[in-house]
Amino acid sequence: MLLLSDSFDALPSDTSPFTASAAPAPVSLRPKPRPRRDEAALADVLRHPQVWRRGTALQNRVDALPTGCAELDTELPGGGWPRGALSEILVEHDGIGEFGLVAPVLATLTRARQRVVLIAPPYIPYAPALAAAGIDLAHLVRIDAQAADAYWTAEQCLRAGCCGAVLNWLPNADYRQLRRLQLAAESSAALAFVFRPAGAAAQPSPAALRLRVSAGADATEIEILKCRGRFGEAPRLRA
Repeated sequence: MLLLSDSFDALPSDTSPFTASAAPAPVSLRPKPRPRRDEAALADVLRHPQVWRRGTALQNRVDALPTGCAELDTELPGGGWPRGALSEILVEHDGIGEFGLVAPVLATLTRARQRVVLIAPPYIPYAPALAAAGIDLAHLVRIDAQAADAYWTAEQCLRAGCCGAVLNWLPNADYRQLRRLQLAAESSAALAFVFRPAGAAAQPSPAALRLRVSAGADATEIEILKCRGRFGEAPRLRA
């Protein structure tokens, strides 16, 4: 345990302790030196919310929105999907609940009149099902794009700063494309999602969060492969 006294040096052996009769120390009228420019710049960097310092509580510094799955929120710093960061969802195969995983937060955003953009989804979104999930269709936008243009379109939507969430399907994305999406997400407060095949788990990724979604016996299983700010082994979750 670190006591208050541990923060101070012990008196040298030839120094007398302070007493009431000790003469007061002379007061210097010389102005205190200003911090150097490089020290001030470092202080600005350390105050950035995405910079973590050992000994600080990162959990409270992550800007996140609840996923709608209490078990998953417990495992994620900030208690939900990180805003201003790329979340990568790796899917074993289509139709196992991967879109249902993000539907609750999309409903939250659209009800708050924030735009949600779907870029090059592999299937035509079924409007009645989306409405049943609580998503306000008036604030949902679908953009068709060729594979070569999909990530660029997502990048522009993120940098525009007018979207609450941007979802992109990139089965053959490379690290450079994902890095550009991560940087674009950092420039905004939006949620950024990219859906990729589960086989991409072996490839490096700059995403702040990587989840692998697979079909269990009676529920969808979620495995946290990477999570910025989280330490220790993550359990396999069921949703």
